[in-house]
Amino acid sequence: MDLTDFVGANAVWLFAAAFIILCIFLGVRIVPQSEKHVVERFGRLRSVLGPGINFIVPFLDKVAHKISILERQLPNAMQDAITADNVLVKVETSVFYRITEPEKTVYRIRDVDGAIATTVAGIVRSEIGKMELDQVQSNRSQLISQVREQVAMMVDDWGIEVTRAEVLDVNLDEATRAAMLQQLNAERARRAQVTEAEGTKRAVELQADGELYAAEQEAKARRVLADAEAYATSTIAEAIQQNGLEAAQYQVALKQVEALTAVGQGAGKQTVIVPAAAVDAFTNAFGMLKGR
Repeated sequence: MDLTDFVGANAVWLFAAAFIILCIFLGVRIVPQSEKHVVERFGRLRSVLGPGINFIVPFLDKVAHKISILERQLPNAMQDAITADNVLVKVETSVFYRITEPEKTVYRIRDVDGAIATTVAGIVRSEIGKMELDQVQSNRSQLISQVREQVAMMVDDWGIEVTRAEVLDVNLDEATRAAMLQQLNAERARRAQVTEAEGTKRAVELQADGELYAAEQEAKARRVLADAEAYATSTIAEAIQQNGLEAAQYQVALKQVEALTAVGQGAGKQTVIVPAAAVDAFTNAFGMLKGR
């Protein structure tokens, strides 16, 4: 029996086997981890196949779209915006997103990248229009947060998740840059003058405090000296009252002796002239001591 006779005798079985193999080939779908497949039946959405082995009905169902669910980055975009104080700025933005519901992305939007870029540009212009230039420069994190929230709300109906939305740079024209530089220099000069004035004021305050402290200490010293002098005077007065005039003469004689001793110890003094009254003072002092 040749091959032709074998095929003719078993044509039905061979056709059935080929049909079964074809059905298995068309009915089994292996989806990669990074993709999701959208299945249609007669042009209508049937199901979404996730990663792994999936089964569909051959000849009725077909994989119409293979959607990557990896995170994507839009090209950096530049758009013009006007702040609340009428300053024209050029804002550079960058957006990262990924498709989470392919059935929405496929049937609700045609150009995903273009739609997201347009949405981001409109939101950035709107948010910057509510802020002044200084706020845009200083509150960059707040601006990014607001842009991310607004974009996430807008693209939710497209089955897209915005993972990151960044404002990379805010550029100004040359005239605005020059004006800001002058303002910055003026502010720095003002701060320097304020700092210098505060330093001068503090120095004057410290000097005044020092002088006040010195005056207080001098007054205390004078008071102590006055108390000592008063105590000495009261002691002498008491001694005079108890011992009579001799005690006073004795004190005067001692003071004269001390004065003469100080004069004799002066630098460059080789000759000391002693008044006759001083000799009498010595005599009186020794006489008083002898009398005692």
